[in-house]
Amino acid sequence: MKAPPRLQSLIEEGLIDTVVRQLMSGKEAMVFVVRCGDETRCAKIYKEANNRSFRQAVDYTENRKVKNSRSARAMAKGSKFGRQEQEAAWQSAEVDALYRLAAAGVRVPQPYNFHDGVLLMELVTDAHGDAAPRLNDVSFTPEDARTHHATLVAEVVRMLCAGVVHGDLSEFNILLAHLPGADGEEGHDGPVIIDLPQAVDAAGNNHAQRMLLRDVANLRDFFGQFAPELRTTQYGPEIWSLYQSGLLSNETPLTGRYAPDHVDVDMQAVLREIDDARDEDAARRLRMATAA
Repeated sequence: MKAPPRLQSLIEEGLIDTVVRQLMSGKEAMVFVVRCGDETRCAKIYKEANNRSFRQAVDYTENRKVKNSRSARAMAKGSKFGRQEQEAAWQSAEVDALYRLAAAGVRVPQPYNFHDGVLLMELVTDAHGDAAPRLNDVSFTPEDARTHHATLVAEVVRMLCAGVVHGDLSEFNILLAHLPGADGEEGHDGPVIIDLPQAVDAAGNNHAQRMLLRDVANLRDFFGQFAPELRTTQYGPEIWSLYQSGLLSNETPLTGRYAPDHVDVDMQAVLREIDDARDEDAARRLRMATAA
C-alpha cells in the first residue's frame, strides 16, 4: 500500500522499507504493519492532540519531568511552543516506558526506534504469524483464565518493581500472543501488555495507587467472567500494601487476600491531648497578657 505521509520520513531514513497494511486506528494512534529488511514490525503513528479522543488528564501527566527548563516553563504557561513540547513529552512517555519495562523483563512489545512522532516496535503475533488478538476478542476456559490472570498479576508486580503503573490496563490493551519456549521448549500462548502513553511513575504520581488498584480490578473483573472465584480476590490492595512497606519484589508470594490494619482509636487519649493543647494555649495567652 502507499505509505502514509507520516511514515515517508522513516522510509527516507531507511528505518522501514515498505508499508504492508493498516493494523488498527485507535483513540490515540494509528498502527501500520511494515517491513524492515527481513522482519515484519509495526509502526505506531501518534495522532495530534486535537485529533485524539483521550484527554491528557492531569492524573496521568502529574510530575512528568522535561529536562529542558525552557520547555518546562513554556509548558507551564501553555504557550504554543509549550503545547508542542507537551505533545512531544506525551508521545515519548510510551517510548520511555516501553524501554524501561522491556529492560525489566515485562511482557511488552520490544521498541526499536522513535522518529518524528512514530514508534517503531515489535509486531506481536499469534501462532500463525498474524497480529495477535486482544483479550476482549477471546474466550477462555476457567483454567486458562486463572493462568493468564496469575501471569498478568505477576506482570503488574514486575512493572511496579520497575517503578511504573500502567494506568489504563484492561482486556482492550493486552494481546494474547504466541510466546517462544525457552531452550527448545514448545511455545505457548501468553499475554503481552500494550498501549502505555498513560503510564505513570509509581513513586512520583499521587494517583498511582488508585490507578494500580483500578488496573488490577480490571483484570479481576475480566477473567472473573470465566473463573468466578477470581472476583473475590484482593490482589491490588495486597500488592500496593507490600510496595509501600518496601516488601514487594518479583518473587514475593501473593495470596489475593488483604485485610487492612484497623487501629483502635483511644478516644480518652485524644481528649486528653485536646485538653492539654487548650490548657497550653490558655497559659500562653496569660503569659502574653502579663508581659503586656
